Amino acid sequence: MATTATPQINLFDPALQQCPYDAYKTLRDEAPVYNIPGTQIFVVSRYDHVREVLMDPARFPSTAANELMRANPTDMERGRKVAERFREKGWLPAPTLAGRDDPNHKQMRAMFNEAFKPSRIKDIDPRVETLAYELIDEFAQDGHCDWVRQFCVPLPLFIIGEQMGAAREDMWRIKGWTDAFFHRISLMLPEDKHLEMVDREIEAQHYFQPIFERLREHPDGSLISVLVNTVIDGWGRPLNNEELHAEMMADTFVGGSETTTNALAAGMKLLIENKDVWHTLKTDPDKYMRNFVEEVLRLESPVQSLMRFTHKDVELDGVTIPAGSVVNVRYGAANRDERFFDCPEKLDLDRPKAGAHMAFGSGTHHCLGAPLARRELTWGFQAVVDRFEDMHFAEGLNDFSYHPHFLLRSLKQLHITFEAKAR
Repeated sequence: MATTATPQINLFDPALQQCPYDAYKTLRDEAPVYNIPGTQIFVVSRYDHVREVLMDPARFPSTAANELMRANPTDMERGRKVAERFREKGWLPAPTLAGRDDPNHKQMRAMFNEAFKPSRIKDIDPRVETLAYELIDEFAQDGHCDWVRQFCVPLPLFIIGEQMGAAREDMWRIKGWTDAFFHRISLMLPEDKHLEMVDREIEAQHYFQPIFERLREHPDGSLISVLVNTVIDGWGRPLNNEELHAEMMADTFVGGSETTTNALAAGMKLLIENKDVWHTLKTDPDKYMRNFVEEVLRLESPVQSLMRFTHKDVELDGVTIPAGSVVNVRYGAANRDERFFDCPEKLDLDRPKAGAHMAFGSGTHHCLGAPLARRELTWGFQAVVDRFEDMHFAEGLNDFSYHPHFLLRSLKQLHITFEAKAR
């Protein structure tokens, strides 16, 4: 069995979450399969072990033996209250793609693969390019901005919102709802705040439900129409309301915007902190942009970790993980594992196989939105190269704090000043 004597690392500590990388190194070196004291959660932090877990869904399935554990692995009684709240006021979200195993997962994912097929991403690409430049041009002459609020949030949010049939004037309202989902799954809220976030998410359900019903009667070829109406092979039916509401939050609006927002913020922060990288990127973006995007994803993984489970006792690196446990695969730790990456703390524009990171997961659950996210990041930073001579942190306005979150890494704000290029 695992020992919890050393080290003593609390990944639920908001202070540690501000910069978890030293703690990750300690875990990789001293306890690569670490049972968080007082919980059934086992943290896996080395690259090879993370990959082993992700590539072996038979031993490490995505379905929890008790789905209440997925809702809150440290407090299943609260999970029951959350489920009751959804049933009472809205729709209890069904397991998302991330919470399903084959064949059910494969059947459902086939529909999403069609919705996010390469030709559709290609069709979206010019809109991503245009929007990236439009957003910067809105504040380019000001010489300053909150990079998170004015660029990182709207770029992916507006793109996925347009694809999901939401009106532009509703986007910031929808952002409030995605924030509620973000905080609800953080595992960091007191119970009253947790239930408050559930109520806000239910507001979103009542916004989208009439859209579902309209599209069932009048399909229009949009992405959301595809999700509402496609009959899934092996199921003999399209997604029901509970499944649609789960996907709207988890795999479209949050998966399709929040993580890209966080990567755009992380990339700007890294550019300002690494001016040598910024100057090199400017000299030849065609050569270096791809690696820059991959290095941002690796170094500041927007999804720091996700969950797998055990239905029977399994052994990993000599540690027995009991049946009924949560396996927390720490992408953020694996992506800085010196056993796999040379000089893992360095932002290296010449890194070989830069895309070998785990920021999008691996195996059957590899992020289906990865191609769109990469296009948004590429155009976002290309617009920075084309519009800015240089950037700096705005003096006295940043505390560089991150939202408390066990799973995701999200910079609250990033105030910058910049010199815009003459046009």
